[in-house]
Amino acid sequence: MERVPRPVREMLALLRENGHAPYLVGGCVRDLLRGAEPDDYDMTSDARPEEVMTLFGADAHPTGLMHGTVTLVRGGLAVEHTTERSDGAYRDSRHPESVRFTNSIEEDLARRDFTVNAIALAPDGQLVDPFGGQTDLRAGVLRCVGDPARRFGEDALRILRLLRFASVLGFAVEEETARAARERKEGLRAIAHERVYAELGKLLCGENVTAVLLEYPDILGVVLPEILPCVGFDQRNPHHCCDVWGHTARAVGAAPPTRVLRWTMLLHDLGKPKCFTQDADGVGHFYGHTAVSAEMAEEIMARLRFEHALAQGVRAQLACFDEMFPPERAAVHRMMARYGRETVWNLLQTKLADNAAKAPDGLERAQKPWCEALLLYNELLAENACCSLAELRIGGGELLAIGFSGRAVGRAKQRLLDEVASERLANEHDALVRRAERLYRSGWRGETDRKE
Repeated sequence: MERVPRPVREMLALLRENGHAPYLVGGCVRDLLRGAEPDDYDMTSDARPEEVMTLFGADAHPTGLMHGTVTLVRGGLAVEHTTERSDGAYRDSRHPESVRFTNSIEEDLARRDFTVNAIALAPDGQLVDPFGGQTDLRAGVLRCVGDPARRFGEDALRILRLLRFASVLGFAVEEETARAARERKEGLRAIAHERVYAELGKLLCGENVTAVLLEYPDILGVVLPEILPCVGFDQRNPHHCCDVWGHTARAVGAAPPTRVLRWTMLLHDLGKPKCFTQDADGVGHFYGHTAVSAEMAEEIMARLRFEHALAQGVRAQLACFDEMFPPERAAVHRMMARYGRETVWNLLQTKLADNAAKAPDGLERAQKPWCEALLLYNELLAENACCSLAELRIGGGELLAIGFSGRAVGRAKQRLLDEVASERLANEHDALVRRAERLYRSGWRGETDRKE
């Protein structure tokens, strides 16, 4: 218990001092036993919600009284306390119609999803583990508590949680649990899009995401039907050793584990089956597939209700996905000025991930220019190279003083940025002023390509 934050220990102590038997439960216990740092803490006890509210006063917030849940906030930590309970019938594949409060930790653990999440930790360090969760934890196995068909029938979101845990923890799925997940997968259609989106985002950022994507496209296809035409679709192209879905799954896993990159790689080839053609030699081509994939991505992001920032990030990456440029300092600098630092870093990562998921022959040669471009990117980043109009060391007022007016001011700034990014002009105030004066004297106003 020494690894448990002090505010959480204080909450447990207060419950215990008032005659209750509290336990930490769920993912925090699993992570503590694995030696990992829990993301959050959940606890249970025999204390009824109204008792918890009275006991903790201003620290208690009623966030789910119907199901016995009170959120306790202390020392900057929010901890959910849910009274020990057993659940009634599930009618919506998500929530029980009723709950019955109990005084039995074993009965409470019996309603949980997987054995590794059905272990309770008492304040004195004693573990309650009636379903062999510790054994499965050591073996790296995900197994439902009790009958897996019943568990998934109660709450279909548990099916995506299963895949998410397999991806994040790298655990194998026990055979009966996997079978029941497939048999009950249609229940995912009843789950709110927001919950599906949250689980998929965590799943995609798991270290073992490739294995999960390759193993369970049939389940994922219930909530992302757009992926199903990709499964087994032979690319018939010497540059690819995998079908479209095999390439996609490997590209996702090869990208750094950020949501924008993992989602981009998941979506980047969805349009390939729609764009497939073969030439006279039988070689497959997918002309225009990136644009089609981007259109399909828009539909998916709208359906799953992506938050604005992530949708914009994925949109930006798909828009520049096909950009090609040499591993030269000026070329990389121009890209940074055109798209911005973050988008270009992501672009280089998508290039590396995409190549890593293609045919292994010639991989080192294919990766070499992008590795060189990444080194140049890091060099420019370290130098804080000018990559935007706002970073130019000349202002609009100075351009007005030189003689530019109206829209010509903005065009002049863009021209100066282009020359700085092309490494032809230093981002120094005096040099920029001299260049702007020369442009003005030459009659350049940005409306034509006339020479100075």
